[in-house]
Amino acid sequence: MGSGAPSRTALVHGEAIARYGFGEGHPFGPDRHEAFMREAESEGLLELVISLDPRPATQEELESFHTPAFISLVRERSATGQGYLDAGDTPAWKGVFEAASSVVGATLVATEALMTGAARRAFVPIAGLHHASRSHAAGFCVFNDCGVVVEILKRRYGLKRVAYVDIDVHHGDGVYYSFEDDPSLVFADIHEDGRFLYPGTGAATEAGGGPGRGLKLNIPLMPGAGDDEFFEAWQRVEAHLEESPPEFIIFQCGADSLEGDPLAHLRLTEEAHAHAARRLVDIADRHARGRILGVGGGGYNRHNLARAWTRVLREFVEAG
Repeated sequence: MGSGAPSRTALVHGEAIARYGFGEGHPFGPDRHEAFMREAESEGLLELVISLDPRPATQEELESFHTPAFISLVRERSATGQGYLDAGDTPAWKGVFEAASSVVGATLVATEALMTGAARRAFVPIAGLHHASRSHAAGFCVFNDCGVVVEILKRRYGLKRVAYVDIDVHHGDGVYYSFEDDPSLVFADIHEDGRFLYPGTGAATEAGGGPGRGLKLNIPLMPGAGDDEFFEAWQRVEAHLEESPPEFIIFQCGADSLEGDPLAHLRLTEEAHAHAARRLVDIADRHARGRILGVGGGGYNRHNLARAWTRVLREFVEAG
């Protein structure tokens, strides 16, 4: 970005989404937001972005993707702080409804900024909760903000083709299965092979169904794979997007694919995230009026997530 040029990148951050976490000491703890913000500040990036505040999602927005029964369950268990929101991975805690709703609202704030032209690119660090399905939570994900954004882009803004690109170490099953047959969602996901890692899905043979057949790309990597394997897989992602040019790109850039994450076994460096962001910005500029929404996703080594997400944000900012 040239000196003195107005920022074209929005960053949605704040206490409302920082609260989303499952307690001190938990892999998905509430300190993840601060780890990223400290790094972004030290890199001088906070002076180069449009800072936006999260807001709670409305009931109608949540219902664009989730069932009313599930939303009610989250609301009820949020009030008591008792029980689980899925089969046993995602515990309820007091205030979880408000925090999860704010994550969805934050991604919608970013989406609104992109669709109105207030920003050309946007990033939300605590977001990208890609395991939640329409009817239940899963894998630390309560509400699926990515799924809501896809539905809102279709219903509110009339978009015909949205791309979802996911480099989190875990397969984005909540997005994949929710839109498996939907030809309006172009899906590309590089992840650790599900035979070795949660959620056990995302085989290369999973390529969509019905009208969505061929529009979904899953690329599993073997444990121990690093940047070389990622860059080779990435070429397939770009070719996939060029075959079905999107009007909007959602980039789930989970940092748990970096070497040293406590919950996984890939060995990427932050260069993978920088490369993916840079290339997606180019695709967005050519096909989607620049509109790319980055969401942090997973990442449980605080240093790794701070570095990877900061590199993504820097690529957005420097693209102008």
